Amino acid sequence: MPMAGAQQKSAPQQSSGYEASREVSVQGSVISYSETSAAAPFGPHVTMQTSSGVLNVHLGNVRLLESNHFTLAAGEAIRVVGENVILGSGAQFLARIVQKDGRTLVLRSAQGFPLRPAGKSARQQGAL
Repeated sequence: MPMAGAQQKSAPQQSSGYEASREVSVQGSVISYSETSAAAPFGPHVTMQTSSGVLNVHLGNVRLLESNHFTLAAGEAIRVVGENVILGSGAQFLARIVQKDGRTLVLRSAQGFPLRPAGKSARQQGAL
């Protein structure tokens, strides 16, 4: 299922800052998932096998995944929409959207900033 604003490409290209117009959609299966990382960018990462090879993907804020009961396990088919961004001396694929089993979770703003789960007071006022 194509995603609005995303383009299907075989290999993510690198850029120096997140820009939604350069996003790509990548499909594959989960090799491993970790809620933490010893190196920047810190936070949840999924390693996935794609048709182009292995891709390490940063998933933003672990609390957002947890509050939405969104889990990942080895062997699951997923699709991520994001961009390969230069961070320090290397590049990292930053996911803005992740899809699994018909569920879609937006992880970042269109500017690439990780989203956070809404607090109690915000939920009571009708925020997502």
